[in-house]
Amino acid sequence: MTKEQKDNLFLLVKSLTKSEKRQFKLYVGRLDVNQNSKFLNLFNFLDKSKVYDEAAILKRGIVKKQQLANVKAHLYRQILISLKLNPSHQNIRSQIREQLDFASILYHKGLYKQSLKILDKSKDVAIQNEEKNLAYEIVELEKIIESQYITRSISSRADELTIQSKELSSLNEFASRLSNLSLQLYGIVLKSGYVKNEIESKEIKDYFKDRLPKINIQVLGFREKLWLYNAYLWYSFLLQDFKNCYRYALKWVNLFYENPQMITVNPVFFLKGNNYLLEALFFIGNKEKFQDHLLKFQDVTSGKKFPSNENVQALTFLYFNLNSINLYFIDGSFQDGVNIIPKIEDELNTFKDRLDDNHVMIFYYKFANMHFGYGNNKECIYYLDKIISNKSFLIREDLQCFARVLNLVAHYEAGLDYNIEALLKSTYKFLIKTNDLYEVQKEMIKFLRGLQDIYPQDMKKAFEKLRDTLRKYEDHPYERRAFLYLDIISWLDSKIQNIPIGEVIRQKYHKNN
Repeated sequence: MTKEQKDNLFLLVKSLTKSEKRQFKLYVGRLDVNQNSKFLNLFNFLDKSKVYDEAAILKRGIVKKQQLANVKAHLYRQILISLKLNPSHQNIRSQIREQLDFASILYHKGLYKQSLKILDKSKDVAIQNEEKNLAYEIVELEKIIESQYITRSISSRADELTIQSKELSSLNEFASRLSNLSLQLYGIVLKSGYVKNEIESKEIKDYFKDRLPKINIQVLGFREKLWLYNAYLWYSFLLQDFKNCYRYALKWVNLFYENPQMITVNPVFFLKGNNYLLEALFFIGNKEKFQDHLLKFQDVTSGKKFPSNENVQALTFLYFNLNSINLYFIDGSFQDGVNIIPKIEDELNTFKDRLDDNHVMIFYYKFANMHFGYGNNKECIYYLDKIISNKSFLIREDLQCFARVLNLVAHYEAGLDYNIEALLKSTYKFLIKTNDLYEVQKEMIKFLRGLQDIYPQDMKKAFEKLRDTLRKYEDHPYERRAFLYLDIISWLDSKIQNIPIGEVIRQKYHKNN
């Protein structure tokens, strides 16, 4: 089973659609010599196999052991070439690159005029579609050709190309600096989540300020604005400034609606922008706007004009379903939320190979929280165990920490307190190890550890005391992050009032809205 997950060729073969397999065989079959080739026989064998089994390949006599690596590499390359020729994989970037290749061939044949004509048209297409890196490549080739294809207009042409090259280079450098900044901030989010203290907050603010280039919004195109909003969004997320998250995510999404052709060119960024917009609205707790944007997102992504490939399908599933779950958390509709879990989990198994471990574990954490809210504590523990037992370094530390805290509470609620002491010790040890032990968690562990010494008639007072202690942290700039992962206050209110958590959250939601 391990090899099934790790063998790249097997995963590529299994990702092919029926039409892609048919095209591959037609592509290979164009040469008679390929009809009974080793790489085609290997393809047919892998296509029929359920798991990757190297021993079975050798036993079948398809290829000798010494040849296997080379045959696999050749097959992998042939599949990629075949996919490249498939119209469904030919986006605007591949079309521009193809024209650039044609122009290069004509140049090397000395057909300068024909080459320049193709380059000029391709450059216009590249600039219109915000492919400025490709546009810069085209201008650089134009400069080389113009230096050999002498015309009377060479002086003005040289000035024109020089100015264009400088402008494109400047914008590309600006976009590169912003994309680097955005990626670094995203990496920090994945590694450790939101800032935890004043020192980290200052570090992030200084880091952002030092690396943010000077901005003249008037000269920025679509791509530069996109990276600018992206960088500000991650900066705001790290600082838990969710109103600014909403502000920049909305700018990001509106940028696409103002330039609808860019949705087709950059569908992944359109999907990501909508996801962050919905996340920000979830944290703000605005259900009305959340529903409106979720429905609009669904309408656009299910439309015939929206691009469809394996990557886009996986991301659409990921973002739509994560946010569909979040909808039920806003007002505590856990009963309705629990009902959608089986369908999402079935689809999740289909997309698992195309999603990273971190996102799969986020689904499990949300499933666990939903079951906890509805009172299905054993189901909650089942999903939390999938996170806690996962040793992948890709899993966010903050997610692992709060999964362990919720696990403690769920064990208490389920009456599984026979090993609570061992769980308390292991959780405490893990939080110290990851430097993620803060006042909210300390108070929770202290409370759970002392439960056995509290008389039943004093239990309500104990819950009230803990709630009052934790409430002072709700608006604390760094401690409040705990409540984003686990609504401890609502759980305590439910214990005090002896009503379901969902009812407590609904009451709070209606009071605030």
